[in-house]
Amino acid sequence: MRNQEVANIFRDIASILEIKGENPFRIRAYEKAVLNIESLTGDITAIAERKELEKIPGVGKDLAAKIEEILATGTCSHLEELKKEIPAGLIEILAVPGLGPKTVRLFYDRLKITSVDELEEMARSHKLHGLPGIKEKTEENILKGIELLRQGRERSLLGTILPLVNEIKERLKKLPEVKQISEAGSVRRGKETIRDIDILVISSDSQKVMEVFTTMPVAGDILAKGPTKSSISTRQGIQVDLRVVEPDSFGAALCYFTGSKAHNIRIREIGVKLGLKINEYGVFRGEKKIGGKTEEEVYQAVGLPYIPPELREDRGEIEAALVGNLPRLVELKDIRGDFHVHSSYSDGSSAFEEIAEKAKSIGLEWVGICDHSQSLKIAGGVSVEDLKKKIREIRAFNEKGHSVKLLCGTEVDIGNDGKLDYPDDILAELDLVIAAIHTGFKQDEKTITRRIVTAMQHPLVNMIAHPTGRLFGEREPYAVNMEKVLEEAKNTGTAIEINAYPKRLDLNDVYVKAAKERGIKLGIGTDTHILDQMEYIGLGLSVARRGWLEKSDLLNTLSDGKLMKVLKGKR
Repeated sequence: MRNQEVANIFRDIASILEIKGENPFRIRAYEKAVLNIESLTGDITAIAERKELEKIPGVGKDLAAKIEEILATGTCSHLEELKKEIPAGLIEILAVPGLGPKTVRLFYDRLKITSVDELEEMARSHKLHGLPGIKEKTEENILKGIELLRQGRERSLLGTILPLVNEIKERLKKLPEVKQISEAGSVRRGKETIRDIDILVISSDSQKVMEVFTTMPVAGDILAKGPTKSSISTRQGIQVDLRVVEPDSFGAALCYFTGSKAHNIRIREIGVKLGLKINEYGVFRGEKKIGGKTEEEVYQAVGLPYIPPELREDRGEIEAALVGNLPRLVELKDIRGDFHVHSSYSDGSSAFEEIAEKAKSIGLEWVGICDHSQSLKIAGGVSVEDLKKKIREIRAFNEKGHSVKLLCGTEVDIGNDGKLDYPDDILAELDLVIAAIHTGFKQDEKTITRRIVTAMQHPLVNMIAHPTGRLFGEREPYAVNMEKVLEEAKNTGTAIEINAYPKRLDLNDVYVKAAKERGIKLGIGTDTHILDQMEYIGLGLSVARRGWLEKSDLLNTLSDGKLMKVLKGKR
């Protein structure tokens, strides 16, 4: 898939236009296209071949032509012309979280800063201090932003990696020589960010497999090529390692390369006490191999049941397995609905009928239509009058007996005083009220926590959305005391969202497990703005499974009828 390649070029165009101070609507058009292209679950090359590029929200005739040029040539002439107008390093500097184009231009005009390294040196030596609008705290925030940027480059989002993994697997699966294939590593464990990709195969012709692997379209550079292991760097700079293993060692290798390291050490320690040696080749008693064909054989050898990959982090899973107390993790087939989808009433791209059709196609029975509330103008916040109209339209839609039921909800903004952005009488008419913070991200812990706690105490608030506010590579979590938030969620019966948008995955797995242990209900919301994003429900499920959630812990597994009883229960 070349989706990310196209998105990156459009992002660079938007960045240069910002630095130049061009028309903000033009900049916004590119930014919207970037968001929507990154969210596609299908290959943009295939979309172009079907002549359907203009069906992508935000892509008109002009941008469609540029996409076709990128797919044909690997570059965009418009970008190349723009690059001549500014120093190249300014685009990289603009990627530092918290820096806007005017500030980047200021640094260049006054100090001739043209790289992130130069910016870092100036901030550390306090040479930025004194420029218009730049204070000591600003320098601290710039250094934090640079660190955040570099962390984002070291690791990639799970949502970005999975399509790449699936593309590689599908190409290799087509080879008759490939008998079995699986991803391993942190991808298989469902971690929210990934450093590199590990894939294992059983093959009758390793040379053929390696040849196909190292020449597939995603390959950039070949880092290594051998009969049993090859490595490539993709066009996006992600390392992918492919290993061909023997059939009777596949399970042992899968355990070993899936990890985590801490989990594997614990398994080997148990094995040593039983007189066993466990490695990527199998389970051995002395020189005799007694297991390793399947992962189940490895775990059985040390007296344990199979432990799902998502739990293999040495966070109590081995102790639970020893006493037969492993959770029966929630599965995709258990998911019946999505709590958090934006419609064209705010900044979503789709009408109710389109959302319902998409939901049906991915096996959902209900969807929470939660548009932004009135004060969030930048996201098309819905006025009270329009919200009343929306309520009427959704009720009329449901009365037609569609197979997918729409819940009329809102993602209501939490003000600085903890109050909600709609009056109680209108909130009472809604099926679902999700409250969220969208402003004041730099407030202190006491203030942020008080805002969320106050919102949870409201009898009409069913759920708190993306409770820590993080955006990978862009924004750190705001200062919030999650222990107090979880305690108040328990006291008030307020659910917490697992936001499945790839840059959020918020709540994280650690707090999900902590919420489960307190008896707090959780719900996955995709935060969908274009239809393809509804398929992010699987990313939310990965977080839920890593947080030890069972079917009964997740509100998404309820029928719409049972869910409505739960939602009305707080009121």
